[in-house]
Amino acid sequence: MPKFISMQEAVKLIPCGSTVMFGGFMGCGSPHRFIDALSKTDVRDLVMICNDGGRTGGPLGEELYGTAKLIHNHQVRYLIASHVGMNPEVATQSMIDGSLKVTLLPMGSFVEMIRCGGAGLGGLVTPTGVGTVVEDNPFCLEKRWFKGKAYLVMEPLHADIAVIAGTKVDRAGNVWYKGTTSNFNIAMATAADLVIVEAEEVVEEGAIPPEDVRTPGILVDYVVEGGKY
Repeated sequence: MPKFISMQEAVKLIPCGSTVMFGGFMGCGSPHRFIDALSKTDVRDLVMICNDGGRTGGPLGEELYGTAKLIHNHQVRYLIASHVGMNPEVATQSMIDGSLKVTLLPMGSFVEMIRCGGAGLGGLVTPTGVGTVVEDNPFCLEKRWFKGKAYLVMEPLHADIAVIAGTKVDRAGNVWYKGTTSNFNIAMATAADLVIVEAEEVVEEGAIPPEDVRTPGILVDYVVEGGKY
């Protein structure tokens, strides 16, 4: 059974220098309350595995939305992502002042590399990126040929901690995601040593039909109630 803790307790589980996965796609399905609380701490030198670097301008008038808060505060030293074009600070920090290291991956490869990390597989074998700069990516282990076709072997992605967001989480830690908020959350919940779920709503066991459970509670270590966004 997961442990239900306060937001302050949850944030203290993130040490400086740790590798952290954050679920979400440009803020959709992101653990917003957790990110906001973490942005107000002195935690630094994070390796962040996230689809993106957040963005400027949120739907409720926020100046910084999603993981953009952590990048703005220079709390991230290395970003592993797929799409960073909505946050100009990623380019500024990585290409101008050199304070942020960034590695970009094709989005399909990115999520499959996370799935490989969760399943204990040795790597992702994919034709995506053959003949492009992806061959020089630090996560590209080698180029192989099978039946006359070229493939890249990509390294699995794994984290110390995954912080995901669920629409409804029951007392056993089972998670239901509304619509596309599931995105990277499902894969990330399998690929970290410790999993924290921010719940929009905490419900009793049995309130989520078994067929609607997308992340089983056995994968969840801690639950924090974030409330409706």
